[in-house]
This record gives sequence, structure tokens and C-alpha cells, in this order.
Amino acid sequence: MLFSLFENVLDSYTSRSRQIVLAFSGGIDSRVLLDLLSNYRDTHSNHRYLVIHVDHGLSKESDQWMQQCEELVQDIGFPFKGVNVSVERYGNSIEEVARDARYKALLDNTEVNALIVTGQHADDQAETFLLALKRGSGPAGLSAMPLIRPLGHAELLRPLLSVTRKEIERYAYDERLSWIDDESNLDCRFDRNFIRHSWLPSAQTRWPGLTKSINRSAVLCAEQEQLLEELLSEHYSKVMLESNVLSLSALNGCSKSIQVALVRRWLKQTSNISVSKAQLQEVFSSVITASSDANPKLQLGSWKVVRFQKCLYVIPDCQDITEWHSRLEMGTSLQLPDGVGELCLMFGGKSRWSLRTPMENEPVWVRFNPEGISANPIGRQGKRKLKKLYQEYGIPSWSRRRTPLVFYGEHLAAVAELFVCKGYEGQECDLVWYKHHVLSA
Repeated sequence: MLFSLFENVLDSYTSRSRQIVLAFSGGIDSRVLLDLLSNYRDTHSNHRYLVIHVDHGLSKESDQWMQQCEELVQDIGFPFKGVNVSVERYGNSIEEVARDARYKALLDNTEVNALIVTGQHADDQAETFLLALKRGSGPAGLSAMPLIRPLGHAELLRPLLSVTRKEIERYAYDERLSWIDDESNLDCRFDRNFIRHSWLPSAQTRWPGLTKSINRSAVLCAEQEQLLEELLSEHYSKVMLESNVLSLSALNGCSKSIQVALVRRWLKQTSNISVSKAQLQEVFSSVITASSDANPKLQLGSWKVVRFQKCLYVIPDCQDITEWHSRLEMGTSLQLPDGVGELCLMFGGKSRWSLRTPMENEPVWVRFNPEGISANPIGRQGKRKLKKLYQEYGIPSWSRRRTPLVFYGEHLAAVAELFVCKGYEGQECDLVWYKHHVLSA
């Protein structure tokens, strides 16, 4: 019965050949998934299969677990990949940091459009719901975990989300499976473990159908959240500008309740921030409605919400790269620091930022420090300080020292995606800036 459910779920998302990747911890849930996937492979050989074990390095037993997982997976005949990750805490919970590191490791080792399968089940869903309830979450948080969702270039599928822990344990014992017991799963200092081992069993004794009821509530919350998304989509398109910038002028044309919903949605989509009611109120009082002559900003975790020229930006914390510099060779790509992206000077001359070819005595340098530099953009009269030009071009203050400056020798030739300087224009070269993440987003 369990395999039939598993097969039906996978069949719904594998109408064409694709890579199926099992995130394998070695615990009972993923061990049952491994057995089910082995049976599935016997009749679905058109897919490419891979099992990945991620070692977070949080247990002294982790090396042994890696070896056990590899031996077990290879005995069954699946390709196996073990990945070691470093988990460092920066103010977030260890569970959150470990999850993010695990997802990144999975994506780094899977194909585009892969289907990543994980072992969360109905009891996990109930625990997630209760954790969100403890935090005072609204319908979005109480929606808990979806059956399937995008994850980077892949999709994440939880085929056992409707199956209880008892059903999984019964299958494991009936099939005489062996698995790894992680001692940290018994540590009730962690909220999830407290709910799992203490609170939920007691509540289920009084209300035997509690897990199913919680899961039903999670589904209903998800449906309400989807309806809200559809109703907000028209308003959202009106307030959104390029690069995920939010127009406050357009926002002010909406009712207060819609404004709140739009800002919450914007923060979640641009930076994956799930704000509390108090945090959202702070965004409005400290940033959105601050006095017109202020330069307001609000720190939310590792992000800042900033107002600039009647627009709202969310920007990540970043390193100071002001003094960074490097040579740029013609026709090659230069990796810029701190996720700013890549810069290329390519033969072509068809873009808005076309330059002449540098002379032999003009090595091309890339810098970021605008201090004391003047420029004369083509089409304008005379030189002006970069600081003044940035103001005129409407460049936000936080982007001014993260915008690449291209020098031919010791002279400024261009500012990436802004202008080319007089005397350096031409039709031989294109200056192209590939942005990995944009601070305005």
C-alpha cells in the first residue's frame, strides 16, 4: 500500500525522463524512501537516479554514518555521492543553517530540472505547523510544507507527506530494514524534538486524530494563501519596478490592508524574509512613512530595508570592497568580489556601453573606489565628480562603491552599466556586467 502511494506521487511528476535524487540521511524515513525508490526503479528505468548524503559535521559519528550510507546505497545498486558541508551559525538557529547548507549541497550536485525527493511525513508536517503556531505565524507560515516546490534549478518533492510516522515504522519493521539513529533527534532542547517526543504524543493520547486535523488545517491555510496570491497579483504588478524595487507612490494608492499584504509578499519573494507582525509594523513606521528628508533603513536579519527616491529596496549585508582592484583582459571574464558578479570586455561594439580598443600602453583595470575621481560622460559638457554624477543618475548610496569602474591605464574609461567617458567611446568593445545578485533585489 505504501509503495502504491509512493509510485502514484512520483508518476505525477515524472511524465518525462528526469534525474531523481534521494536526499539520504540514513534515518528511518529516508531508509524507507530508499527501499521504495529501489522498487520504483525496477519498473521505471527511464530515469537517472542518484542518492546524496550530506554530512553537516555536527556529530562525532558523522564519518561513520557517511560510510554506512555509502555501503548501503551501493549494495542496492544506486549511484552514491557523499558531500561534506560546513555549518556555521550567524545568529540563526542551527537547524535553519544546516538546512540551508544541505539544500545548497544538493543543488550543487544535481542536474537542471532534477526531482529531489525527501522523507518528510505527516507527523513532520504537524510539527512544522505547531512550530509556526508557536511563532504566531499567519496563513503562509501555517501552510507548513507543500508536497512539491521549486528549489533553485530543481524541484523538491515530499512523496510521504500524507503518511504517518507509525506507518513508516511499520513498513521498516515489516521489511526488516536497518537504519541510523541520530542521537540529536532525542535532544528535547530543540523545539521540534520537544514537540515530537513530549507534547504531541500527549496530545494524541487525548485526541487520536490530531495529526490528521493539523495536516488538514495546513492544507486549508495553503489554499487561502494561494487565493490571496491570486487576488494580490494585479496589485503587485503595479507596485513593482525593475530589479525588484517597490514603488511607494503606487503602494500609497492601495488600501492599508493591501499595502501590508504587498510589502509582506515583496519581502518574502525578494529576500525570503518571513516577517512578524511587529517587524512589518516597524518597516512601515521606521522606513515607509518616515519623514521625507530622512534616509531611513531597517535591519532584518542579514538584510536591510531602505527607502530611496520614493522607492523601497531590500539589500543584503555585504563586505567593503572599496579597495579591491584587478586587471581585466580582453575577451575574458573577471570574477568580481563579494557576489557582485562578473565583468567582461568583449570584442563586438553593439551595446549601449561600447568602447574603443585599449592601446598597448593602456592596461585595463577594474576598481570600485569613486573617491576623488571626476568623469566626463559622452554627450555631456565638462567633467564632474563621480559623487555628483551618481546623484544625477539616481544611483542609490549603497551601490556607489559596488559599481565597477573600468580604467584604461590610470584614466577612467567607463562606469559599468552607467556611462562611457569622452575619449573612450568606440565600436570595438562591449563592456558587459553579469550580476550574480543585485543589491536592489
